[in-house]
Amino acid sequence: MLVIFKSKAAAEVMMYEDHAKRILDLLHKDVKQGIITASEMPRAVATLEEEIAESRRHPASEEVQRDVLAHHGDEVEDNEHEPVEFVSFATRAYPLLEMLRAARRENNDVVWGV
Repeated sequence: MLVIFKSKAAAEVMMYEDHAKRILDLLHKDVKQGIITASEMPRAVATLEEEIAESRRHPASEEVQRDVLAHHGDEVEDNEHEPVEFVSFATRAYPLLEMLRAARRENNDVVWGV
């Protein structure tokens, strides 16, 4: 399922629900529907910037976790390690971070699920 973030300050940002959930959990928001108000924007930007910086300090842990999930999921254990195209948290979060920054500059809200 896709989550589509909207703001008057920027173009829409689409993200898979699983990826959006990690970000929205950091911001204490529901993944199904919500709003980040203009007054919440500075803290939301700072929180996301901090998490991106932290994920860049520990990139190997993200890769290991993804590898474990890819090969030892709920349904099957796959001991054949095929190359995984890894996309970091920082890369996934960046478009939303840019939207939040634009919304902060223009004093706009960001909404999703509406």
